[in-house]
Amino acid sequence: MTALRSALFALFFYPGTAVAVLTAFLVAPFGDAPLRRHALRWACFHRWCARLLLGIRARVEGTIPPGPHLFAAKHQSMFETLELLLVVGDPATVLKRELADIPLFGRIAKREGVIPVDRAGSAKALRRMMRAAAAARDSGRSILIFPEGTRVAPGDQPPLQPGFAGLYKALGLPVVPIALDSGLIWPRNSFLKRPGIITIRFGEPLPAGLPRAEIEARTHAAMNALER
Repeated sequence: MTALRSALFALFFYPGTAVAVLTAFLVAPFGDAPLRRHALRWACFHRWCARLLLGIRARVEGTIPPGPHLFAAKHQSMFETLELLLVVGDPATVLKRELADIPLFGRIAKREGVIPVDRAGSAKALRRMMRAAAAARDSGRSILIFPEGTRVAPGDQPPLQPGFAGLYKALGLPVVPIALDSGLIWPRNSFLKRPGIITIRFGEPLPAGLPRAEIEARTHAAMNALER
């Protein structure tokens, strides 16, 4: 049954994603706001596919504060990259540049406000990321980052990438750590996805202006609060 559910998800979600990308080009001439709403409809489609086809739902714990924040999330599967768009409320997401360079998808994602980051990039690339994040903040949007840099298996706790501390300092925003356990039922690099409930836990906001070592340590601990 798990294999059948996973196959049905792939059959519906990925062609649906292709349609969403193509129709986004029809929406784009009407401005950024309609395009962002279109992206949220795609995230809703993903949530529908996960619930109806895979039997996967999200349980949210903690309080999501209002106003712009820097949300720092654990990353164990593709699930949270889309679910958090809905849960947080239209954040500008920091994604690796390889995704932003995918033909058609990358073009429309950058127009929607995704912030590409080159993990092995130069100081110039880092400054470009900072400018894009600052523009999103100034427009009233929160920033969503996966500061460990990549998807990890449940139990893995790699150190935060250095770009997180730089972004925290440059933006001057409080940090909201997000712990989750999606990898237990939606394993990375696996076609099979098991039905179940994914917990998304929002930690207490951490104030702006903390020393680098302190903000990294406290964020890392709170992001890994669900690790076993």
